[in-house]
Amino acid sequence: MTKNLFPGDDGFEAASRPWNLTVQQPVTSVAEVTEAAEVAELVRHARRTGAAIATQPNGHGASGSAGGAILLRTGGLDTVEVDPERRVARVGAGAKWGQVQAEAARHGLTGLPGSAPGVGVTGYLLGGGLSWFSRKFGFAAGSVLAFEVVDADGEQRRVSADSDPELFWALRGGGGDFAIVTALEIGLQAIDAVYGGRVMWPGQRAAEVLELFRALTSDAPEELTVWFNHVQPPGAPAMAGLDLAFYGPESEAKEVLARIDELGGAMLDTRGTLALSELGTITNDPVDPSPGLGRGELIPVLDERVVELVLGDLAPLIGFQLRHLGGALARPSDLPSGSLAEPYLLYAFGAGIGPELTEAVRSRLAGLTGQLGDSVSGRRPYTFLAPGDDAAQAFTGADLERLRELKRARDPQGVFRSNYPVLG
Repeated sequence: MTKNLFPGDDGFEAASRPWNLTVQQPVTSVAEVTEAAEVAELVRHARRTGAAIATQPNGHGASGSAGGAILLRTGGLDTVEVDPERRVARVGAGAKWGQVQAEAARHGLTGLPGSAPGVGVTGYLLGGGLSWFSRKFGFAAGSVLAFEVVDADGEQRRVSADSDPELFWALRGGGGDFAIVTALEIGLQAIDAVYGGRVMWPGQRAAEVLELFRALTSDAPEELTVWFNHVQPPGAPAMAGLDLAFYGPESEAKEVLARIDELGGAMLDTRGTLALSELGTITNDPVDPSPGLGRGELIPVLDERVVELVLGDLAPLIGFQLRHLGGALARPSDLPSGSLAEPYLLYAFGAGIGPELTEAVRSRLAGLTGQLGDSVSGRRPYTFLAPGDDAAQAFTGADLERLRELKRARDPQGVFRSNYPVLG
């Protein structure tokens, strides 16, 4: 039975708060569901009353667009079922990647997760999904085989490439503007383990580590994904390092990554063979809700402006990260996100603790585009959009218009409101 909470009710504030605590979302109510039929009933109610519904399992990607809407919490739809023969997982809308990986790993299978096991599978895939394995397999959304949805008429449907090709196309990376997903089916890959970990050096060696990153990514096989980090956590000295995952055995990984050992002098080295359920240990992303701000930019070339930025003064940020893309991500794609010609993604991030620091971080992030000029492409992956961004920054013109036409046709009343609505 749906649990409804309203302002003033016990538990409303906690239930309406997104995972990212810097985001404010003054919603009219919160509906917590455990069955798809309850979602359908809520949609029919919204149509009758003219309300909008913003759907969040936990609010990792919350943008602030939910203000004035009913906040639908789908965390109770968290079942995960793996069919090892078909290599397919049926995943409820509230399930997190850690759950999927744990269940799939029992059968020597893996999905295409990102770095954080606490992130919801559905929101990640609706936004395209950049995985540790995307250089080999492309956007994670490409692994979706079918969606179970409630449409804007309040009807429960199963959507696939055969049953509704246009909606299926839009849901695989075009955002959550077109229907409410209650479950989905994803294809899994067969592999027993991967090699990965983190290597860190003192901050004064950041230039050397960045040069190592440049060398590794210049000829990296598609099985390898490497991130460069220059960070200074609160109360700690600056550090520089590499996060990496290799889709293959340790023997092959060590051969590809021999340059790391040649650099030497690491203060931390966690590299090793990882069970598929242990991918989250590479970065150990925060598990509990926290106040953070970030900005992502696609980078065509690691030119001097980019290098000067990531090696320069970090304050008031916690750090800069460069992620290597390319591989399958750069090949033609029939997903809304298209292909990513840019070989790198720059991500800058800081803490939103207290008004003074929060404002300083916001100001620094807002100035990055001007500071880098044409060293950035101006496009951003959907899951790297931040509050204040527009969905138009994630899609090419033709695909954006196609998404907008579908929104007008399938949800003319505007029942569904995603984090970054395609109609603005």
